[in-house]
Amino acid sequence: MAPPSSKLRDIPNDVKKLIDANLDDAVSRRRARDAFKDIQLSIDHYLFKVPTEGLLMEETYEKNSRGLEIFSKTWLPGSSPPKALICFCHGYGDTCTFFGEGIARKLASTGFAVCAMDFPGFGLSDGLHGYIPSFDRLVDDVIEHYSKVKEKPEFQNLSSFLFGQSMGGAIALKVHLKQPNAWNGAVLVAPMCKIADDMYPPFLLTKVLITLAKALPKSKLVPELNLGDKAFREKKELTAYNVIAYKDKPRLKTALELLNTTKEIESRLQEVSFPLLILHGEADIVTDPSVSKALYEKASSKDKKFNLYKDSYHALLEGEPDEVISRVFDDIITWLDDHSSKEGADK
Repeated sequence: MAPPSSKLRDIPNDVKKLIDANLDDAVSRRRARDAFKDIQLSIDHYLFKVPTEGLLMEETYEKNSRGLEIFSKTWLPGSSPPKALICFCHGYGDTCTFFGEGIARKLASTGFAVCAMDFPGFGLSDGLHGYIPSFDRLVDDVIEHYSKVKEKPEFQNLSSFLFGQSMGGAIALKVHLKQPNAWNGAVLVAPMCKIADDMYPPFLLTKVLITLAKALPKSKLVPELNLGDKAFREKKELTAYNVIAYKDKPRLKTALELLNTTKEIESRLQEVSFPLLILHGEADIVTDPSVSKALYEKASSKDKKFNLYKDSYHALLEGEPDEVISRVFDDIITWLDDHSSKEGADK
């Protein structure tokens, strides 16, 4: 089989100009995404090979209670009623319109209704790119949006699950801690319960950055290793095609919010009480797999499962060999099928 790089399309010069421009505002990111959409979906990747025939898809923009325009998308199976509702929480810097698109297609093609949103400051939603002034406020935005989704007549009687990747896993856990009885469970893929030690700046530099965050919260001063290289075991070249992902150094306040959030979650693992499927790569050096194991061991959930994938990196559904991605999806879909039945939902 030819290497993946031989199957990638060249980016036209006019699109390159859009990508190279400042994408701090949502309007610029939307223009870049619109120009690149067809190229993106033609990439030869496991996630994008899922046919769209028979799927019902809709993209919307809606202002939330804070006046921010939030981008969201739904994918529905067209031939039968959905088995359950899955609400997707993307990772740091990411969007639900690139790899998230393929994940949602895969889940919808197996009978699930999927709803995804871009968080404020990420993807196609309003907000300064890559900026999280308050993680708690971000979680409240997610709760507001998905609560409205769950109230729609077509979803009211369905079991509902959170699906969180990396930072999205931390968001899913925080949503649950704020709404302990609102969800039937969660699928957590390499959840950000703790940032791996190798990803931290040195101790003294961390103290300096925390102090600077008060005066320069939006500044991009946090040193960072290349996440694409660290997260992907294979297919690293594809990260360049995720054109609206945030790829600069983390903003000071964002980094501080992520650090404080992981500390809080790590201290509250025993409060997690809903059904859990936790999946983590054994060789992940972005988020710490040992804390996923601790979540499995300490969570008060009676229904919990932890899968550790040998030699796998952080991006279990994007940056692994196809056979690994397929196996992870099989594990996820089997778990969701089991828990979407009335018996599973009542556990």
